[in-house]
Amino acid sequence: MTTDGAAHVVPCCFAVLDNGTVVSAVDGKPKSTAALRRLDNIAANPRVSLVVDHYDDDWSHLWWVRLDGVAEIIHAGDAYEAALDALVANYEQYRTMRPTGAVIAISPTQWRSWSGTPDL
Repeated sequence: MTTDGAAHVVPCCFAVLDNGTVVSAVDGKPKSTAALRRLDNIAANPRVSLVVDHYDDDWSHLWWVRLDGVAEIIHAGDAYEAALDALVANYEQYRTMRPTGAVIAISPTQWRSWSGTPDL
């Protein structure tokens, strides 16, 4: 959410750690500034949501998962390196260009999901 409570939607790469924490990193893709609004928003209000979905022309294969949680911004240390290691394991692009920016770590408070059915 933004500092005024509006939704702020940002596509991201993510990984789920063994303890259930979901992590994402500020990576090296071109950005207009390193002072990202998403980091300011989390600092002001750490309540966040992450939505992952799958689309298919066959609607019986549609699904989505929504995680609500509390985010923390991590800049260094063991938790930071563990998050980056998990992201590198998930994304080939990160193996050649390991992220160097902040890590966002989300501690889940609620999971919701939906999937299509053959009856559609």
